[in-house]
Amino acid sequence: MRGQTGPDFIEALARGLDVLRAFGPSRPAMSLSEVATAAGLARPTARRILLTLEELGYVRGAGGSFALTPRVLELGMAYIGSIGMWDIARPHMEHLVARTGESSSLAQLDGADIVYVARVAVPKIITLAVTIGTRFPALQTSLGKVLLAALPREERERALAEPSRAGITPRWNPDVEERERVLCEVRARGWVLTDEQLALGIRSIAAPVRDDASHVVAALNVSTHAAETSIETLTERYLPLLLETADAISADWMRLRGRPQITVGSGPAMTPR
Repeated sequence: MRGQTGPDFIEALARGLDVLRAFGPSRPAMSLSEVATAAGLARPTARRILLTLEELGYVRGAGGSFALTPRVLELGMAYIGSIGMWDIARPHMEHLVARTGESSSLAQLDGADIVYVARVAVPKIITLAVTIGTRFPALQTSLGKVLLAALPREERERALAEPSRAGITPRWNPDVEERERVLCEVRARGWVLTDEQLALGIRSIAAPVRDDASHVVAALNVSTHAAETSIETLTERYLPLLLETADAISADWMRLRGRPQITVGSGPAMTPR
C-alpha cells in the first residue's frame, strides 16, 4: 500500500506502473485476474490499464493472457542513456573481461536492491541469470555492499528498510551488528569479496566507481562460479585488474561530468551538475 501522496500525485500513472512491475521472471504471462491480484487493483481498473498499455505497445494480449513486449526496455534504457555510464564503462569492462575471462557488471542502488545498468558477460553456466535491469538484494552481493558502505548510516537504514523487489531469498541474513561490521570493513578496504551469500555458486569481487574523491555513483564487479574460480584467484589475480578498471571508469566519468556543454545560441557554456 502506498503512503502519503501530495496533491500533484497522479494515481492513474502509478497504477499503470504497478501493472508493469507485476510481471517478472516467475510471472512472464498472466491473465487479467492474475494481473489485478499481483498489482493490487480492481479487475476493471487492471483491464483498462492493460488495454491502454497494449495500444501503446508495452503489453501484448493473446489467448486470454497478457505479457510484456520488448518495448518496455525503452523505459529502462532511457535511464541508462541519460546518465551516459554505459558508453563510458563499456570499453573498460570489455578489456577487463578479456583479461580475466569472467563476466563483469556495473550496478546502482535502488532502495534495498541493486539494479544492473551495464554488463559484459562470458558464456558460462551460472546459478542466476543476469541482464541489464536485473535486481538482487543489495546486502548479499558484492556490488550492493560497496554501494551500501558508501552511504551515511541514516541513509543506509532508510534504503534497507524498503522491501526488496528482487524476488529471491538470499542465503546470508546478518543481524544489524554483523551487517555494520562488514560494511565498515568494506568502506575501509575499498573493495569487497562476496562468497555464495546470495546463492550457491556465485562468488564475486566489487569496487566503487566515483565521480569525485568521495561520491560513489556505481559499483563494478567481476563475478565467477565458485566451483571454477578460487578466492585466491579472485583476490590475487583479478582484484588488481578490477581496481584499475574502476579507477579508469571513474576518471572518464569525472572528465565527462566536468566537460563544458555548449548549446549554439544559448549564451555561456553550462557545466552539468
